[in-house]
Amino acid sequence: MSEPQTRDKPWLIRTYAGHSTAAASNALYRGNLAKGQTGLSVAFDLPTQTGYDSDHILARGEVGKVGVPVCHLGDMRSLFDQIPLDQMNTSMTINATAPWLLALYIAVAEEQGADIAQLQGTVQNDLIKEYLSRGTYICPPQPSLKMIGDVAEYCYRHVPKWNPMNVCSYHLQEAGATPEQELAFALSTACAVLDELKPRVDPADFPALCGRISFFVNAGIRFVTEMCKMRAFVDLWDEILRDRYGVEDSKFRRFRYGVQVNSLGLTEQQPENNVYRILIEMLAVTLSKKARARAVQLPAWNEALGLPRPWDQQWSMRMQQILAYETDLLEFDDLFDGNPAVDRKVEALKAGARAELATLDGMGGAIGAIDYMKGRLVESNAERVNRIERQETVVVGVNRWTESEPSPLMGEDGGIMVVDPGVEQEQVSRLKAWRAERDEATVKAALADLRAAAKEGRNVMPASIVCAKAGVTTGEWAGEMRAIHGEYRAPTGVSKSISNKTEGLDDIRAAVDTVSDRLGRRLRFLVGKPGLDGHSNGAEQIAFRARDCGMDIDYEGIRLTPEQIVEAAQNGAHVVGLSILSGSHIPLVEDLMTRMREAGLGHVPVVVGGIIPDDDAKRLLAMGVARVYTPKDFELNAIMRDIVTLADPKACAAE
Repeated sequence: MSEPQTRDKPWLIRTYAGHSTAAASNALYRGNLAKGQTGLSVAFDLPTQTGYDSDHILARGEVGKVGVPVCHLGDMRSLFDQIPLDQMNTSMTINATAPWLLALYIAVAEEQGADIAQLQGTVQNDLIKEYLSRGTYICPPQPSLKMIGDVAEYCYRHVPKWNPMNVCSYHLQEAGATPEQELAFALSTACAVLDELKPRVDPADFPALCGRISFFVNAGIRFVTEMCKMRAFVDLWDEILRDRYGVEDSKFRRFRYGVQVNSLGLTEQQPENNVYRILIEMLAVTLSKKARARAVQLPAWNEALGLPRPWDQQWSMRMQQILAYETDLLEFDDLFDGNPAVDRKVEALKAGARAELATLDGMGGAIGAIDYMKGRLVESNAERVNRIERQETVVVGVNRWTESEPSPLMGEDGGIMVVDPGVEQEQVSRLKAWRAERDEATVKAALADLRAAAKEGRNVMPASIVCAKAGVTTGEWAGEMRAIHGEYRAPTGVSKSISNKTEGLDDIRAAVDTVSDRLGRRLRFLVGKPGLDGHSNGAEQIAFRARDCGMDIDYEGIRLTPEQIVEAAQNGAHVVGLSILSGSHIPLVEDLMTRMREAGLGHVPVVVGGIIPDDDAKRLLAMGVARVYTPKDFELNAIMRDIVTLADPKACAAE
C-alpha cells in the first residue's frame, strides 16, 4: 500500500470579527488566536467604513454595531495591542477608507518596530462592488479608482507582501448575481484596476504587481456549481493575464482568493440548520486543490438573528480545523481533474462569463457599466426571490418542512450578542479627548498636505501616513476626499430593471387600483434606508415588487437621515417603509417617528424591516410602527397586501 503524499499546508483560518470598541475587539482577536485561528479578519463599523467619526450625526446608533470603530491612531493601537503585526496576516474589510486604515495600520506597525516591507495581509479596497451591492462608497468612480491605484502602487514599492486590492465578488452574489455574473463583474473590476495601474509602473514590474491582486468570493449552497465556478475563475484569470496583459510567467497568473461562504442563505427560521449549510458551502472552496481558497472565514449559525457570540464564532472555526486537520483532504491531488461533468460545467460557466465580459467591455469596462450591472443584479435577485416564493427553490425550514422544535441553542440571551448602548458615548468621549490632546498645528499641516496631494493628483498614501501619525481622525481624512472629489450616489437598479415578470399579482394589482381610487390618486409608497447601512438588497426587492403591483414608488437609495426621509414623505406618501440591517433600528426609528409627528404625518403608517430581535420588535410597535418584518417574512406578496391594507382609507375608518 502506497504512502499518502505530503500534506498540503492548510488555508489561513479566520473569523470575521470586531464590535463595540477597539479594546473589546482586541480581546476577541487574542482569544481567537489562542484557539487556533491563524489570521485576523477585521470588521469595521459603518461610520469607519463610510468615513465619519463616531460623533457625526450620521453615526448615531451605528457606532460599534457591525464592527469596530476606528477613528484615529489611538484606536488602531488599542485594536492590535499585544499582537505583533510583523508576525500576523491581517485582512481588513475596508473599501472607501482603505488608504486611511492602511495608513493607520502602517503607523502602528512602525510604532511596534516592524519592518513594513514584511507586513502581510489585505485591504479589500474594491469600490465598484460597493456601488453595486454594499453601499459604503464615498467618492465617484474615477477618483475612487485612482485611490485604489494609489494603494496598490504604494504597497508594491513599500509593502510588497501586502495584497493592496481584494476584488470582492462576495457581495455580488449576496445582491443576486448568477455564477456567470459573479465571474464577469469581478473580473471586469480587476481589469479596471489593472488598466489604472499599468501606466504607473515599469513594464518589467507590471507582472509582479498583477500577482498581488487577490479576490474575495462567495460560495453558495449549490456547492458543485460553486466549485466549478472557482475552477472557472482560475482558468479565466490565467487567460486574461496571459492574453490581455501579456503576463508570461505563470506564477504571477495564479488566482489567489479568500472566501466567506454565503450569508444570504442563512435563515432565521430553524437557524440550527445553518451549521449544515456553512459546512456544505465550505466544501465548494476546499475540495478542489486546483481552486482551493488561501483563506477561509465562515459565518456563524446565528448571523441571521444578530451579532454572533464568541462561542458561536469558535464553533465555525472548529468546523474549519476539523476539515483541515482531522480529514485526509490535504493529502491528495485535485479530486476533480478529468471529471467530464465538472469539465462541462466549468466550460459552460466560462462561456457565459466571457459573453458578459464582452458586453461590459463594450460599455467601457466596469466603470462605464455600473448602471447596467446594478440593473442586472436587481433583476437576478428578483428572480431568486420569485423561485423561493414559488417553491421552485426549496429552503428547508422556510418554504418546506417549517414545523420545528424549540432550539436549545438560543439561551437566555436570545442566541446573540447585544452591544451595550453605552459603548457609543464612551467612544465619543474618547474621540473628544483625543482631539483635545493632539497638536493642532501638526494636524492642520498634515491635512493641508493631504488636500494638496489629492488636488494635484499625487499618490495620497504618503500624506495619509503623515496624517495618521499626526493624530488626524477618520472623518477628517474622508472630509478632505469629499471636498476634493465630491460625494456619489450609486444607482438603485430599480428604475433600470424590467418590471411585470412576477406571477400571481393580479389580485394585488386590483387591490392597489381600488385603494388608489379611494385615495383619489395612485397609492404612493416611500422606501427609505436611514443611517449608514448600505445593504440595500431587501429594500430594492420591496421597491421592485411594489412597482410591479402598480404602486408609485419613492426610493432614493441608501444613507438617508430620518429628517430626509420625513421630508420625502411630505410629497404625499401613503405608507413609509424603512429597511435597517445594521442593528440601529431603535434610535433611528425613534427619531423618525418623532419627526413624523412633528411634521403632521403621524397618521402615515410606518413599517420596518431588518434583522430585529423579538423584544426590539415589541419596542418598535410601541413607538407606533404599524408592522415589523424580519428575514422570516420572505413572502413579498404578503408584505404588499399589508401595505395596501395600511393605505386603504376604508380599512383605517373601520379601525
